[in-house]
Amino acid sequence: MNNSRVLVFRSIELSDPQFETDNLRSITVKSPALGHRADITVHATPRAHATPDVPVVILLHGIQGSHWAWTQKAGAHRLNDALQLDAQFPAFVLAMPSDGLWGDGSGYVAHDEQNFERWIVEEVPAALSYAVPSVTRQSKIFIAGLSMGGFGALRLASEYPERFSGASAHSALTELAQLRRLVSEEISIDTAPSVLASILKNRERLSPFRFDCGQQDALLTANRALSLALYSRGIPHRYEEFAGDHSWTYWGNQLERSLRFFAEILSTPPTVTPEEIRAATAAVHCDRPDSTTATVF
Repeated sequence: MNNSRVLVFRSIELSDPQFETDNLRSITVKSPALGHRADITVHATPRAHATPDVPVVILLHGIQGSHWAWTQKAGAHRLNDALQLDAQFPAFVLAMPSDGLWGDGSGYVAHDEQNFERWIVEEVPAALSYAVPSVTRQSKIFIAGLSMGGFGALRLASEYPERFSGASAHSALTELAQLRRLVSEEISIDTAPSVLASILKNRERLSPFRFDCGQQDALLTANRALSLALYSRGIPHRYEEFAGDHSWTYWGNQLERSLRFFAEILSTPPTVTPEEIRAATAAVHCDRPDSTTATVF
């Protein structure tokens, strides 16, 4: 028994290695936080299985998605395979859980009777150690996501800075109110109002984080507003904009930035020069549709 995160599941089912392909594994557990079964798709290369205390990246999907979305819509596992051809690149394990499958999307927050937050923060890493024994308590955990998953990644990393070594988001929702307008079910909770509120609550303990948004995305204004709010409060972060809209084409193209950002954190903490700060502050105010901005604070 390795020193992995200890959490007792009533049941856990793993795919049979003789039928697995593309370094992918499937996990189904009976989740205490959710009160029902939940699924995780895992990508682990042979290098990852052989790396002690292997680092983990949890990838969160958006509304109306599930655990298979990152692999079957963006080819996340193929990207991870390709990056690891470089022996200097970390042997990341990708953990891609469902959000708990509440309505159109749970928001990765605690509801009255189901705790989708705990599912991601505690149970997913614990379940992962059954499928990849090289995942241990010493493994660095990173978290990234798109849209609703971007909201979850930034908020959970801010709420639990001791658990996550870094976070990244693509086209993130920035407030729970935005999710309420997108799902058909009533979300009655008000304990997780915004990414900014979570960041401010733990601003002295934050791990490095970044986020980006497409310049044709309806969430561009909200993402710019979040970056400016953080900048005005002197909170270090990295914000970038690229051509693209709210689509899997954009998210698939940007995922590599998240993985390289996490690799950068593992090698040396991200640094910022005064020139980058000045250029980024000016760029975030630029509304030119063809501009590419990079904000690094």
